[in-house]
Amino acid sequence: MNPPAKPTRADLLAAKNKTVRDVIAPGLRVLFCGINPGLYSAATGHHFARPGNRFWPTLRQAGFTPRLLDPSEERELLTFGYGITNLVARATAAADELSPDELIAGRQRLEAKVKRYQPRVVAVLGISAYRTAFVQKVVTLGQQPELLANAAVWVLPNPSGLNAHYQLANLVEHFQELRKAVE
Repeated sequence: MNPPAKPTRADLLAAKNKTVRDVIAPGLRVLFCGINPGLYSAATGHHFARPGNRFWPTLRQAGFTPRLLDPSEERELLTFGYGITNLVARATAAADELSPDELIAGRQRLEAKVKRYQPRVVAVLGISAYRTAFVQKVVTLGQQPELLANAAVWVLPNPSGLNAHYQLANLVEHFQELRKAVE
């Protein structure tokens, strides 16, 4: 399968505030929860689609998938027991364009999805977004003490290429901890 064509500048500009459909089904092992779609993802209609985003390589290297998936193959995650959603549905150029109120409302929507689909684990990808959305002052990476609608909650680093705090090897280590916990 060939990946879709690269979006043009006009496509990216037109993608502002668009949404990307969730990759979700009942009873997932892990529901990965991004902050919100970037313009590239909204323009292509696929999660973590921007070249340089390390989500897909991290999943592969951490053992969640048997091969590197292209963002256009995202629905294959369901066959492995994994899905993707976002705290905030609307696309922006950068996550810092989101207000704290949007993130808090996103947590409430996420809780409703978790009640409906009942994943075993919700993995929020971004410590700062988690801190804001879940109104927590002190947060460490890994499993959190509270549940979200009976699902365990994990906080993992944001795999965006803009997150210079974590290199691919560091991301893989954190994601591997989660994978081992859900095996």
